[in-house]
Amino acid sequence: MADPAPFTLAVVGAGPRGVGVLERLGANAAELLGGRRLDVHLIDPFPPGPGRVWRYDQSPLLRMNSMPEDVTMFTDDSVKMAGPILPGPSLLEWAKKVRDGSLEAEVPPDVVTELTALDAFHFPTRRLQSAYLTWVYRKILGDLPEGITVVEHAARAVDVDGSLVRLSDGTELTADAVVFTVGHLDAEPDEWERELASFAGRHGLAYYPAGYTADVDYSGVEPGETVLVRGFGLAFVDLMLLLTEGRGGRFEELDGGGLRYHPSGHEPVLHVGSRRGVPYHAKIGYRLCGKPLRLPRFFDAYAIDELAGTPGALDFRADVWPRIAKELAWGYYSELFTGHPDRVRLDFAVFADAFADLAWGSPGMRDLVERAVPAEEDRLDLDALDRPMAGREFGTPEEFGKELREYIEGDLARRADQTFSADLGAFMALLSVYGQMPALVQKRRLNAASQVSDMDGWFHGFFSYYASGPPPRRLEELLALHEAGVVSFAGAEMRVTADAARGVFVASGASYPGEIAARTLIEARLPGPSVTRAADGLLRQLRDTGQLAEETVADPETGVLLPSGRIHTRVSDSRLLDGTGTPHTHRFAVGPHTSARSAAAFTRPRTNASSFRQNDAVAREILALVSPPS
Repeated sequence: MADPAPFTLAVVGAGPRGVGVLERLGANAAELLGGRRLDVHLIDPFPPGPGRVWRYDQSPLLRMNSMPEDVTMFTDDSVKMAGPILPGPSLLEWAKKVRDGSLEAEVPPDVVTELTALDAFHFPTRRLQSAYLTWVYRKILGDLPEGITVVEHAARAVDVDGSLVRLSDGTELTADAVVFTVGHLDAEPDEWERELASFAGRHGLAYYPAGYTADVDYSGVEPGETVLVRGFGLAFVDLMLLLTEGRGGRFEELDGGGLRYHPSGHEPVLHVGSRRGVPYHAKIGYRLCGKPLRLPRFFDAYAIDELAGTPGALDFRADVWPRIAKELAWGYYSELFTGHPDRVRLDFAVFADAFADLAWGSPGMRDLVERAVPAEEDRLDLDALDRPMAGREFGTPEEFGKELREYIEGDLARRADQTFSADLGAFMALLSVYGQMPALVQKRRLNAASQVSDMDGWFHGFFSYYASGPPPRRLEELLALHEAGVVSFAGAEMRVTADAARGVFVASGASYPGEIAARTLIEARLPGPSVTRAADGLLRQLRDTGQLAEETVADPETGVLLPSGRIHTRVSDSRLLDGTGTPHTHRFAVGPHTSARSAAAFTRPRTNASSFRQNDAVAREILALVSPPS
């Protein structure tokens, strides 16, 4: 009898997530492939491994916001999954092995010096990360078992019709299964952005809607012109560098510490603001001092099951956030008590017993913390962390600028001083909480409006602001640019209006007196998830033909449906759901903008990362299709 034809899998997207699924296919093959052949077609116009975001072909100024010891593409024994663990080096371990000659890798000449000097607390360039991801991909290819072959297609998938997958280069594939490994979804401008773009067109202005900064052409921004920038996160950090140092300016290290910026004369003047009015917190530059943290402790599977059993729909802020806040406080105070016992009044065991019995925000909890932690600066205040400028007003722009400089300087000092290592305890707890979110979503007990606005909106923003900020050097550069007059701070609760009478954009804010008029406005942020406004032609085609749908969140009490913007998938197995809510037997989607809501950041070792678990689960589902159980 002739051997059966190979099973053909199309993987649309060959960046880190697509390669991660490929690794799990290889890892699970011995158990599940059953002797059948599997042909995997990797479809991506960008290089497999790095993909679009981490491709080598981008500015050498752009860096990761993760340290190399916190970046891995390989599973370890913390990952709770059905498939086998196949360990491998983190980015830092890889660099060390390449340096000492114990591992061979092709490293572009312009990152060799960086690789040679790399240590645990550096922030690598995206080009060095690209070299690591290229090596990871080639290692995965080399480790694939007999029976799995890979075909690369440097093209886009433009149409999926039944089993036929058409590519932008004219290639047509007949695929038995398709997995969409999507990152952030590019989106067409929303209604407000379209209005601003239309206003700009009528008045000869420049408007840049939300987008991935490294891919936007800002060459039209003129030297010396006033530019409004809305957004103070990582997209702004990239923009700031590209429009300053990227235009020929340079930073000088000062003998007493800090930086001085020497303009090239080609820079615009950036007036930046946001809802908080402050930049994301700098990444922490030290390790824990105390005993290992017990995480999760108060926001674990048991807590989520308990929440799911609560009568009525859950409100994220009222019902879920207090438990998350208690988990963050547990991480914070665990490190404070065990790492800095001279700054507390109670034995940790006594504090922990009392803490466990009290609700976050209750009078009893406040009393316990005040009795146990004498210094107010050592007490965790999540409201102040979230909105540090709330209710603050300033008489002049100079007053606000001085206050914000002091805030940034204080953040830099605190995140470089192990005296404040309790902040790292809260950081680790926040990472743990984020990993529990898919399980919470799967319970379908959240009030729809609360899930979309509070969990997907506010909480995700808080996570990014506290845990996903820039390298400290970037905030030092921000201060230098402010001192040089190239960056100005436009305040919290930034509002932008289109002033038809003057034919300009006008910005104002709660903490910033007066207003700023400009002919250029830049949205320094990634677009939110939106299947409705998807810019990708394939996603639009699948949406318009009913093969792919935007997730709608149903209120468990009223049945009211609200769109979340995400690709609708079944969280348990990542199967794609069509317009009727029916799971497709042979199509899957994984990524941050699917219903599973996995983090877009790279995986830290030993964190039981949800992305690894999802990759393993979807790989096993695919292999079960290749060789169905008898």
